[in-house]
Amino acid sequence: MKNKQKILVALTGATGMLYGRAFLKLAGKVDNLVVHGICSEAGRDVLKMELGLAPEDLSGVQRWFGIDDFSAPPASGSSDYQAMVILPCSMGTLAAIAGGLSINLIHRSADVTLKERRKLILGVRETPLNRTHLQNMLKAHDAGAVICPPMPSFYFKPADLDEAALSFGWRVMDQLGIEVEERRRWGD
Repeated sequence: MKNKQKILVALTGATGMLYGRAFLKLAGKVDNLVVHGICSEAGRDVLKMELGLAPEDLSGVQRWFGIDDFSAPPASGSSDYQAMVILPCSMGTLAAIAGGLSINLIHRSADVTLKERRKLILGVRETPLNRTHLQNMLKAHDAGAVICPPMPSFYFKPADLDEAALSFGWRVMDQLGIEVEERRRWGD
């Protein structure tokens, strides 16, 4: 896998699966990018409810791991993932990460990502935010995570929700340092 970047993407039970789908579509267009995925049980339910899809229907992911498979490569610090993106990230997942809990493979993989000082991007999805949410965001930030709530850019005048989600996908790619050919920027 030389000269390839490898990232892990997780989908949790928060609403906003169109953001995850848009990001994965972008990831699928990057030649030197390998993407592996994990989806929580609640994530599977929300993905089915919002988009009528199963994780395996999403483009851009080469391999999916079971939520309870602690023998999977992402559970180990010796894995070669350069980054992890959780999109959407539920407040329960955020709380587990902020508390250092490893209840499932998503939580364990996030913990590994932080302990190995790799990039962890949390697309936290809830509104309004209570004090506990905000404190957990600060704890995760202080541990090294990037808190990146799904907030699309409207100055590009998106024609629909998919275009709005795409603009957020570009921002996540920027955080990963991955160039996307179709990326539009302010002033273009």
